[in-house]
Amino acid sequence: MAKLWFKFQRYFRRKPVRFFTFLALYLTAGSLVFLHSGFAGQPAVSQNQANPAVAAAGGPAEGAEMAFAGKGFRDGEASSIARRLGPSFKNKDSSKRIKLGDYGGAWSRALKGRVIREKEEERATSDSSPFSKAKYIGCYLDDTQSRALRGVSFFDYKKMTIFRCQDNCAERGYLYAGLEFGAECYCGHKIQAANVSEAECDMHCKGERGSVCGGANRLSVYRLQLAQESARRYGSAVFRGCFRRPNNLSLALPVTAAMPNMSVDKCVDLCTEKEYPLAALAGTACHCGFPTTRFPLHEREDEQLCAQKCSAEEFESCGTPSHFIVYQTQVQDNRCMDRRFLPAKSKQLVALASFPGAGNTWARHLIELATGFYTGSYYFDGSLYNKGFKGERDHWRSGRTICIKTHESGQKEIQAFDAAILVIRNPYKALMAEFNRKYGGHIGFAAHAHWRGKEWPEFVRNYAPWWATHTLDWLKFGKKVLVVHFEDLKADLFVQLGRMVSLLGVAVREDRLLCVESQKDGNFKRSGLRKLEYDPYTADMQKTISAYIKMVDAALRARNLTGVPDDYYPR
Repeated sequence: MAKLWFKFQRYFRRKPVRFFTFLALYLTAGSLVFLHSGFAGQPAVSQNQANPAVAAAGGPAEGAEMAFAGKGFRDGEASSIARRLGPSFKNKDSSKRIKLGDYGGAWSRALKGRVIREKEEERATSDSSPFSKAKYIGCYLDDTQSRALRGVSFFDYKKMTIFRCQDNCAERGYLYAGLEFGAECYCGHKIQAANVSEAECDMHCKGERGSVCGGANRLSVYRLQLAQESARRYGSAVFRGCFRRPNNLSLALPVTAAMPNMSVDKCVDLCTEKEYPLAALAGTACHCGFPTTRFPLHEREDEQLCAQKCSAEEFESCGTPSHFIVYQTQVQDNRCMDRRFLPAKSKQLVALASFPGAGNTWARHLIELATGFYTGSYYFDGSLYNKGFKGERDHWRSGRTICIKTHESGQKEIQAFDAAILVIRNPYKALMAEFNRKYGGHIGFAAHAHWRGKEWPEFVRNYAPWWATHTLDWLKFGKKVLVVHFEDLKADLFVQLGRMVSLLGVAVREDRLLCVESQKDGNFKRSGLRKLEYDPYTADMQKTISAYIKMVDAALRARNLTGVPDDYYPR
């Protein structure tokens, strides 16, 4: 024992070894203290997670997390102090600690944040729903051998709702949405099963207690009323419609293949392989090509003229030799994708003016594709530059860009431009779009807490008058102003975009405009799969906004311009 003790003393007399030993012990002790403070609050998190009813009702824990997410860096600093000081800090003022959002370490906060993000995404909003409403039509037999709805399907065994299923199917262009087992959603163009008793659809939706989502091998089916801009799909291909055979088929659609066992898949796959954006089915023949003046896809025919069934696909139409069913493939039409700066400095500055949220970024995308020249901006937005708007970095007076994005509405700022394209949008839609951009980015969504909190009423109070004064100021002070309604641009892009390009002094090339029609969405379209399940506008808000709409409508008509579209009101 004495020898062992002597060896131990001699070891610690060696200074370097002793120093590093103490250093290791110090670091180990510090790590233990840090871990202890980090996990000190874990039981509180476990309690909240164990009671989902409290979380679903928006209890204190959820509200605390929302407050922490909105307060930013300062609150994060305070919560990190709480973690460093550990239990003693927590016990002194536990309510303050909860308010700061400290749930016991980064891991537990991440779990809590994930739950909240999922709930927010479920309730997030899009300003362009793919369908207006849906009609329940009954309970139908369904089994794995013979599906009632034979389109796409998806499942969510935790939070399926009727609205989620309907919106998902409408986004893909299907006419029917059906729910089964409380958690499964099926889409289709036709119902291919027998109707059964309503009592057999008796399962509650997993994410919407009190609502019925089918039963065991039974579908609760809804008929969707799609909005005009909604696109029907077949897999990854977009349905364009039924069209008359072009006069010069070989020039309009240069690739043709005979297919005795014709199906939509086979024709779309062939045209995709040949790298053509259009697939036209004509009975037992498949044609591939581009939208051109010989085949512009502007004059749709009645779909009954193309109703001949596919030989290899019982429930789909494959057109006839005289009337073609046309799909747009996933092949990108590159005829309008080239863009560059103006070769010589422009002698005039043209504004692309709009109220925020009125579709300015989308209009820039269309103009760049239609003209082949970059657009500029009165501001600088790095996210837009990274998405391909290379004119974003140029000074707005550089003269290298075809037009300049601006949201300004002061007399001095307006008179700095020689001409303007003024984009006007329904204020109800524009306000919601700008609110989403402000709190969720260009393609994101504002959180549910922002819509329910004080932010939304305050936003409407401040921004609704600006919507009106912005238009009135540009009409009053602007030089050579071309008014374009956002809704008209969506409904008739070819004509309205042609007007815009003409004002910019660029020759209108029809084939290029047809190319833009097939590439019109760009990178800044919000998904239609998410939508508020309530109207955020109160009666007082609607009364105020309606007065502003009448004011703008009167100003437009006083200048012999088209008034606001009918869908601006009533609410």
